[in-house]
Amino acid sequence: MNWQLIIFWILAVIALLCAIGVVTSRNPINSVLFLIMTFFAIAGHYLLLNAQFLAVVHIIVYAGAIMVLFLFVIMLMNMNAETEPQKSQLVRFAGVISGGILLIVVLAALKKADPALMSGKSSDIGLISNLGQVLFHEFIVPFELSSVLFLSAMVGAVLIGKKN
Repeated sequence: MNWQLIIFWILAVIALLCAIGVVTSRNPINSVLFLIMTFFAIAGHYLLLNAQFLAVVHIIVYAGAIMVLFLFVIMLMNMNAETEPQKSQLVRFAGVISGGILLIVVLAALKKADPALMSGKSSDIGLISNLGQVLFHEFIVPFELSSVLFLSAMVGAVLIGKKN
């Protein structure tokens, strides 16, 4: 067996188990820690795809900055079981429906995916110059919109954590 395939499956199992741990954990701190482990497993997948820059940025941005922000918000909100509102059946139903829609989108994306790209045969996929060309020419509007979204998320986190 190919060693890349073995590492892929190990990382995939770790990512799936940690993602399930994020959703099923009752303690929000444990959920954040499971999410950090999931991000590291996904960064391992980026390394297998020869996207070293994307893997490093993923670890720095998500496992570093975003998770620290999540931890600060959780600590500032002082969440515990007594103050947390109970989930209604409608919220659970909406979660199941949105999860099903996400599954359909992922299956449709996999159906249209190019098998040559997924096999790692192209060696220049993860290079920084190619990433920059695509990001700043083809996807400049979504890139700028995501920066506004991140700014509004930071402002929202400050407002939620602020005392009255």
